[in-house]
Amino acid sequence: MSCSCSFGDFSEGEGSIAQIKPEDQKPLPPPFDDLDEEPFFEQLSEEARNKYALLDDTIVVKIPVPATEEEEERLVNQFLSGFRKLLTAENNWTFLEPLMISLEHCAKCQTCSDACHIFEESGRHPLYRPSYRSEILRRIYFKYIKTGSTWVHGDIDLNWKTVTRLIELSYRCNLCRRCAQTCPIGVDNALLAREIRKIASQEMGIAPKELHEVGSVLQLKVGSSTGMTALVVKDNVEFIDEDTTERTGIEVETPWDKEGADILLIHNAGEIMAWPENPGAFALLFNAAGLSWTLSSDLAAYDGINYGVWYDDIQFARTALKHLEAAKRLKVKKIVVGECGHAHKAITVIADKIVTGDLNIPRESSMNILRDIVREGRIKFDKSRNDFPVTLHDPCNLVRLMGIVAPQREVIKAVVPEERFREMAPHGVDNYCCGGGSGFAIMSGLNFEHWRHRLPGRRKFRQILEAFQDEPMDIEHPKYVCAPCSNCKGQIRDIIRYYDAWETAGIYYGGLVELMVNAMEGVEPNYIDWEWR
Repeated sequence: MSCSCSFGDFSEGEGSIAQIKPEDQKPLPPPFDDLDEEPFFEQLSEEARNKYALLDDTIVVKIPVPATEEEEERLVNQFLSGFRKLLTAENNWTFLEPLMISLEHCAKCQTCSDACHIFEESGRHPLYRPSYRSEILRRIYFKYIKTGSTWVHGDIDLNWKTVTRLIELSYRCNLCRRCAQTCPIGVDNALLAREIRKIASQEMGIAPKELHEVGSVLQLKVGSSTGMTALVVKDNVEFIDEDTTERTGIEVETPWDKEGADILLIHNAGEIMAWPENPGAFALLFNAAGLSWTLSSDLAAYDGINYGVWYDDIQFARTALKHLEAAKRLKVKKIVVGECGHAHKAITVIADKIVTGDLNIPRESSMNILRDIVREGRIKFDKSRNDFPVTLHDPCNLVRLMGIVAPQREVIKAVVPEERFREMAPHGVDNYCCGGGSGFAIMSGLNFEHWRHRLPGRRKFRQILEAFQDEPMDIEHPKYVCAPCSNCKGQIRDIIRYYDAWETAGIYYGGLVELMVNAMEGVEPNYIDWEWR
């Protein structure tokens, strides 16, 4: 079945939003020997380019199928009801102003499209223009909500097919906001995609299982989206302390529930489960630097994950308040967020919109703390220990959203030989999303994972290959992708596996603190052990 891409027949489209067979798209080749060689996409035939983007049945969110016309009408009206609520200060005071700017204005210059990695990797398929879903929402707004408007956008039928395809299309965006950064008039298409998700969740009860049921709901029920209770997480951290002590030769002990500490450190619990060397490195560094810090065993406070930032303001607020209440109970001076991009966004930028009074506890990025450790000379480093190529991935929510660009580079300069560091192109605020943003890294419904690696993740993988293009591409010459974000790290791990980039190219990944411990004087060598996991 073909996929409708014109605005007029969007409501008539059949099948899923994404439709092309995986065999029509080849995996990325190794880095080019000839630097002047055309990029892979440019070598495709026109026919192949037209088929390049999409996969069959890539539905990630389960949407009900109405049995009757009455049921369909009820669901459509429910969507409109949620949309109207978004446009009131009472229900959406946190995002109302940027929402209205983005709904009321668009220059149709398509600058946003040129900035979008998904659109580019799709073979520039019109459906994936950042402005496409925004224009559909905008036409619904002007025709069905802001009636009498003199701004005529063109007709669109609002039926259940329109609504379902629009919800599905909102989950084809990483919410990386690269498009918003480039828009000359400040339209935020990523915000509009998230607001569509918010209508679906808060008004209609429609959300991906990975984000809601086994995400924010599980976290609020047992303490973590990983399923770890306080007892389990303490056991895991005790094991991590013992393992870190054995690997480094330095005694490590993580403090729990220490009242009056300067810092409440909150990790993404995925690190504790999947990458224990990361929280182990944090504990070693904070202790060695003489910092006053603690973890909290309160419900949800030992897991910085807050999936609500991707789809639901209510779930976001419930989780953020748990984090802040734990900090208040322990009387800490500030919260420090570990290596997790969306946790940074949740507890700092967005939480600023909901917290007041004694819950408005200072919150800071671990990137700043790690930079200060380096600047103040609290720990001695021998950068020659990191004698291997290193490149740095800039997580969208740390860098593009919050402007944290320099601290991590200052740390890398202190622990990695200058000649061994390779910047990605582009980097900093212009860097591309890992491809796992907005929840994609944990979504796996049907063959969504294939779509994720072949579109959103493909541009990041190409960036990694290009950063290391002057290096020998084999397992005997390991190369390190530093990704100071748990969600990004999971996505990069999956890309490396998907394209078999460890066995064939020796590409490895990890966080920033692991690089620091690997370079510490007085620590047993080889904290980074280069074993593929």
